[in-house]
Amino acid sequence: MKFLVSNDDGYFSPGIAALASTLAKYGEVVVVAPERDRSGASNSLTLDRPLSVKQAASGYYYVNGTPTDCVHVAVTGFLDFKPDMVFSGINHGPNMGDDTLYSGTVAAATEAFLLGIPAVAVSLAGKHQHFASACHAVDLLMANTLKTPFTHPVLLNVNVPDVPVAQLQEIEVTRLGRRHHAEPVIAGKNPRGDTVYWVGPVGPEQDAGAGTDFHAIRHNRISVTPLMIDLTASEQMGSIRTWLNQ
Repeated sequence: MKFLVSNDDGYFSPGIAALASTLAKYGEVVVVAPERDRSGASNSLTLDRPLSVKQAASGYYYVNGTPTDCVHVAVTGFLDFKPDMVFSGINHGPNMGDDTLYSGTVAAATEAFLLGIPAVAVSLAGKHQHFASACHAVDLLMANTLKTPFTHPVLLNVNVPDVPVAQLQEIEVTRLGRRHHAEPVIAGKNPRGDTVYWVGPVGPEQDAGAGTDFHAIRHNRISVTPLMIDLTASEQMGSIRTWLNQ
């Protein structure tokens, strides 16, 4: 198999090295990742300037753009092959619930999915950096992939408990949970006395019951959430049509 690997933490991230090393057991791996941390970049494309692709001493390629840029450039022009799968990660921290809308890790996988390639975003849900556990989850996914390959593009958001491998429980297919509204921005002053704002922390979990990604992670289960791109609020179409025709 041929894999494209990207992330949003930058090509120098230990998480992307762990992911690339794991996938190398199953085939050819090419890494194309941002030149710096682009966490929270979401699905943004760079349209106001050209992008460059350079190669680091590690052999990884890096782009002066977003995670979406990396996958788009790689698949539509830079690579001389179409990857069989695209993996994004391993992210340093979770991407669950509403956070997936902002996640550059998920965005890189989403771009691959939009280009017709099965894609997986992998995040380690904590700060202890048990990358071996996330790699174990990738091995489990690849075992199923080799047994029954995908016949059409899928987009999977995988979150792995940040605990030792021995403490991991089973894989659970989940839905996205929900958070309360984010905390307010934090105001401060820069050295020139101008007011600046830092984005505040995420809000607490709101919908985190059984079946959600939040619930799975709390119980040391590997969370696998299939995602879709259609943002149409189908259940509102009738009421909006009535509102417009009143």
